[in-house]
Amino acid sequence: MGARSIIVDADACPVKSEIEEAGRQFGVQVVLVASFDHRMKMNPGVRVVQVDRSDQSVDLYIANQIKSGDILVTQDFGLAALGLAKGSYCLTNRGQEYTDSSIDFLLDRRHTSAKMRRAGKHSKGPKPFTDEDRKYFLHGLTKLLKKLQEIEKE
Repeated sequence: MGARSIIVDADACPVKSEIEEAGRQFGVQVVLVASFDHRMKMNPGVRVVQVDRSDQSVDLYIANQIKSGDILVTQDFGLAALGLAKGSYCLTNRGQEYTDSSIDFLLDRRHTSAKMRRAGKHSKGPKPFTDEDRKYFLHGLTKLLKKLQEIEKE
């Protein structure tokens, strides 16, 4: 099968349907984790976990559940760092894979941006999510799932 599960930080994830599609195609369980403020649909092959509304509830649930071999989809650099430390594969909502070599840079950039915001300087937010981003994400997830299938066959 390759990956154990695809775990999704689902509160603000724009590619849930693409993840479900890939999960079905590769026979991998999808777990959508969101606060009760977000309505999640139960679909075949998808488990929905809803947690309380507090600030870090989704992240804490995922951090406690994720295991080596899982795939984590998140925009949160801190959560991705925890996933990498546990041996999971981590992707952004735009399809880029977080790696041990890239996560330190991303965390440092987040820290620097937070310091600038506290000092009153504001930067641009993320670029709007496009159909091209959606296609790139699905390509990245599919490529990772194929790679994990090949590793399992060896």
